[in-house]
Amino acid sequence: MKNGSYFNPLLELGPDPWALWDRHTYFYTHTLQDRIDLWQTPDLTSLKSAIRKTIWLPDQPQYAKHIWAPEIHRIQGKWYVYFTADDGDTDNHQIYVLENENDDPMQGSFILKGRVSTDPENNWAIDASVFANAGALYMVWSGWQSRRKHEETQCIYIAKMETPWKLGSERVLISKPTFAWERKWETPPEHGRSPRYPIFVNEGPQPLKSPDGSLIHIAYSASGCWTPHYALGLLTCSHDTDPLQPENWRKSAQPVFRQSAEAGVYGTGHCSFFPSPDGTESYILYHARDMQYEPGLPNETIDHRSPRMQAFHWSDDGYPDFGTPFATSTPLPKPFTLNVVNT
Repeated sequence: MKNGSYFNPLLELGPDPWALWDRHTYFYTHTLQDRIDLWQTPDLTSLKSAIRKTIWLPDQPQYAKHIWAPEIHRIQGKWYVYFTADDGDTDNHQIYVLENENDDPMQGSFILKGRVSTDPENNWAIDASVFANAGALYMVWSGWQSRRKHEETQCIYIAKMETPWKLGSERVLISKPTFAWERKWETPPEHGRSPRYPIFVNEGPQPLKSPDGSLIHIAYSASGCWTPHYALGLLTCSHDTDPLQPENWRKSAQPVFRQSAEAGVYGTGHCSFFPSPDGTESYILYHARDMQYEPGLPNETIDHRSPRMQAFHWSDDGYPDFGTPFATSTPLPKPFTLNVVNT
């Protein structure tokens, strides 16, 4: 049944939001830069009153700065948190994994399993997520083909995993920012400063299977997150094809979720997905801003991105329809709860 309404944003600040529904509760996290916190609540729309705990603090300089985009996953009976960090130089970003053997992730300890080596040259890598298909575990992430020189190009990669903390195959490139809507990075002078060099972005890949399991979608974010043009694209392959073959992935020619000037919502992206507590509804969780441009350069401490959620629908052919972002003044119905009364 429905339990009233809620308004976006869920918190005043919170970039790169991620949520998991597991055993009648939600676990939530977002980028905090210097640590990883975990929230727990049965109602994600009441995130402000959720239980909150710091689950990990860095103890070595090589991964003590710019701790971005944590995600929590339950794999083979254990809890794993994937995150990205560096030594203070963002060019040195790498992917790391924490493990907790406790049945409750709010208890026990998250121990660093190590860094995920994504390629022999240890190229820049961020925004790892994982999914299972046909008995195998896969990781997707955003990375560089090679060390940047005069511009930066972030691509989406996939690899099969040997363990939850080690790849079992070479990385495979499945998306580059080639469309014009994926390559917007400049900030008009009246709104702030542009980066010193072009940054073309494909990042934040998030797996999403169709309701019947026949399609594997990967929603990813494109263009600079400091611009209003940050938007979601979609990669799709069939579950019965090899996801390590680039030709098996189809790419949306247009964004599938983008800013709405009418609603006053800009920079929509870096999403995750979760069901309503009763399992009948699908939700997208994403960050956005109420201003067009972030006033400052990427990776600076100024950050006005806040977490927001809304229900989305599925087409008959198994593709998600995310609609458009709602204004912060729009009341939205809360998700269906588990207390459904059949009449």
